[in-house]
Amino acid sequence: MEIRDPVHGSIHILEEEIPIISHPLFCRLRNIKQLGLSECVFPGATHTRYLHSIGVMYIGERAFDRLFKRHTTNGEVDRLRESFKLACLLHDIGHAPLSHSSESVMPPLKKLEIDRRYLPKRDRTGDLDRQATHEDYTVKFLIDDHYHDAFKAVEERWGVKRSAVAALITGNLECTSNSDYFAIEGIDYFPLLHQLVSSELDCDRMDYLMRDSYFCGVSYGHFDLDWLLDNLTVCIVDGKALLGISERAVVTFDDFLLSRFHMFLQVYFHYRSVCLEQLLLKFFKTSQGEYQIPADLHQYMKHDDHYLMSVLRSSSNPYAQAVVNNQIPPKVCESFNQGQLAQLNKVRQYLEEEGVEYIHSSSQGRLSRYYHDSQNYHPSILVVRSITGVKEAEYTDIFKATDLFEKFSQAHAVNRLHFDMESLNFSVRKKIMQIISVRPVDGQGE
Repeated sequence: MEIRDPVHGSIHILEEEIPIISHPLFCRLRNIKQLGLSECVFPGATHTRYLHSIGVMYIGERAFDRLFKRHTTNGEVDRLRESFKLACLLHDIGHAPLSHSSESVMPPLKKLEIDRRYLPKRDRTGDLDRQATHEDYTVKFLIDDHYHDAFKAVEERWGVKRSAVAALITGNLECTSNSDYFAIEGIDYFPLLHQLVSSELDCDRMDYLMRDSYFCGVSYGHFDLDWLLDNLTVCIVDGKALLGISERAVVTFDDFLLSRFHMFLQVYFHYRSVCLEQLLLKFFKTSQGEYQIPADLHQYMKHDDHYLMSVLRSSSNPYAQAVVNNQIPPKVCESFNQGQLAQLNKVRQYLEEEGVEYIHSSSQGRLSRYYHDSQNYHPSILVVRSITGVKEAEYTDIFKATDLFEKFSQAHAVNRLHFDMESLNFSVRKKIMQIISVRPVDGQGE
């Protein structure tokens, strides 16, 4: 089976993978847009998580073949290859409608009744009262019987286990009862494969940067994919395989990081789509349960973008109608630094005192969330320096090999206030403009 992808070209799907890609669980992603409400700003951004997931699998396959090119093909390597490909393919199957916006109406995690050993490391102890996320639904879909029949072909040919696929997605090796599942010749390849699923240089990020920039019609997400993949390498440390990158590709890695950072600032944080998401959240909070995401997986499968939009269209809630009609209040204040934020907060406080309705949005992004991983849940990517005549290569932590992480260590926050200035009386407008140091037009509104 061939899938024609405008980003990567023709992508080959193995016969044993077709039941998984054709399953209603995965096909549901056809109706969930990758960028949610960003389509209202970038009309070309109608691409879906369905094709994105296939693109991630394609990049993952290329990365795996590069890293394991010295291994002779055998059952162990083939099992790892297919397990990893499916982890790339299925990492998003639990996504809620309209991207991350609707996760606020997901049930408590405990209602999903997921065995703790399948949960991320942070949830192995303590209560499970936190709100469920799309990652939790992804794990639930994998470990329950919903995908049992679809996995039969890959299990029979390669011995792939759904629990192992879940382990690669969550980073929790305890998901699989076979501790040797990811071992080849005594080397544990689980850390490396999980890094390719979720890390500073994972296949998910590689695909969505290329795909989002393509469909949004912008150039911010461009980077040299081929050079990055060609310079990936395996680093063996204390019997564990870790993801490495050649020293000669560090500059390209920097470009990859900056491309993602710029996409956040210019696309993902666009004021219009962010405000629409806030209006959607307002609908969830004020609509008295008009829309809730169920814990039952059979019911959850019905929830895609079309389903949620039908709820919004039929609702009399003003926030729902604003989302449907792509109508946001004017953007009046915007802050990019602490001084501007203090000014914005003064305006916000004054609006509260005057009883003026407003929309406040706060978008925060870091160059790297792994750089601040104090719990050390994620192993670092290593930079490899090969020296002529020296048998052993030198390994350096990626965070020490480039100064970008330190330069951009602080979160970049953009705060905005939206409200209808024209509907306010002159004295209120005058006060607001005094706060933001804008001189009012004489006599306007009197």
